[in-house]
Amino acid sequence: MDSETVGKARHVAYVAEQASARTAASTLVRAAPVLLGVMQQDHAAVGDLEERLAECAVRAEQVGNARYFQGRPPTRQECSEVVEKDRCGNPITRAMQLGKQKHVLALQCAEKVLKELWPAPFSIEQRYRYYPNARMVETVSRKEEARLIAEGCTEDLRGTIKPDIVLHADRNLLKAALTLDFKFPCPNSNEPQWTRYGNSSPYANQSQQYVYEKALGGRALLVSPQKGIRSPVP
Repeated sequence: MDSETVGKARHVAYVAEQASARTAASTLVRAAPVLLGVMQQDHAAVGDLEERLAECAVRAEQVGNARYFQGRPPTRQECSEVVEKDRCGNPITRAMQLGKQKHVLALQCAEKVLKELWPAPFSIEQRYRYYPNARMVETVSRKEEARLIAEGCTEDLRGTIKPDIVLHADRNLLKAALTLDFKFPCPNSNEPQWTRYGNSSPYANQSQQYVYEKALGGRALLVSPQKGIRSPVP
């Protein structure tokens, strides 16, 4: 073999080795190997998907902070400030307000990324009714959800779940290949973590991660600007 052929062979081997290393390090692949099958064993594409979704969290964090703090992160005191009250009189803190706004930005970004990179169906902020005893889940239409909220019938939404993103491996929209939730800790020195349901919930003291995985199957991971995509202790 001439030197040029040998050089090309070495380059191909190097690229393959780098792709393999990238895949081994991919949180998505470790959590949901089925993603490789959906993406036709394209290791680089899975890595790109992971990076792009993590970037959505970073950009949402930056834009959200720029609106109120000229780009700097809010302090712990600023995060705890009560900025308004909801219609029931419950306080809304700056952390809650920022988190909601950053979620909107992150999900808009994520939708664009998924339309470009994810070849199978996906759901964004889809609400589900979950029946643990029957091991059954069903979707709640956006129209029904809006009607119940407008009528003040939120009790009818008790026990429902609403993950940020659900990736489906096929056309079964009641089954998750992977579930992702964006989290924006405030202050940003706090660790991103799953919310635990309160005592009034049918899932009292259980984490969102646990309920999502039980209801939809597959793994559930967090996406944050500080940590990217990861699976913290639930």
